[in-house]
Amino acid sequence: MVNLLRILKHRWLDRSDTVRAIPDDMAERLARRVAASEVRHSGEVRLCVEASLPTSYLWRVGARSPLSVVVRERALTWFGRLRIWDTEHNNGVLIYVLLAEHAIEFVADRGLARHVDAPAWQAIVDRLGSRLREGAFEDGLTQALEEVSALLVTHFPVEAASNSLNELPDAIVRC
Repeated sequence: MVNLLRILKHRWLDRSDTVRAIPDDMAERLARRVAASEVRHSGEVRLCVEASLPTSYLWRVGARSPLSVVVRERALTWFGRLRIWDTEHNNGVLIYVLLAEHAIEFVADRGLARHVDAPAWQAIVDRLGSRLREGAFEDGLTQALEEVSALLVTHFPVEAASNSLNELPDAIVRC
């Protein structure tokens, strides 16, 4: 019964719910913030807000895998699909939000992951989750972006003599 209700909830939500949570003007402001952030470090940050999981992921929730594992798998799929793993310094970060489950996942590539421990990431996730529960999507995502940017500036600052190459699009992914 629980799985059936979950499946119905996920089938009910679609991209229009994502656009309602992150309207076009907010998406543009967030993209500009990503671009401004990436001038200060050599990392790449992508924001992905998804309304619901595909049915193939939902079938795995329950006896075979807890929801948290399935959400993490989906975030990793987006990490690969968006080619975040394919940056020169292996220092890309995905901030993934799944609206249907109020779930947040951060996926950091190995270059940054070796410098930042799990509790540091969890603290950023917790603060973002708190802001999202308050309905402050833009403020929460902006704060999370600033915190991730601070980590990237600390570990991968832009060298004075080089220009930071923008390897990935800055646009927020809404699906």
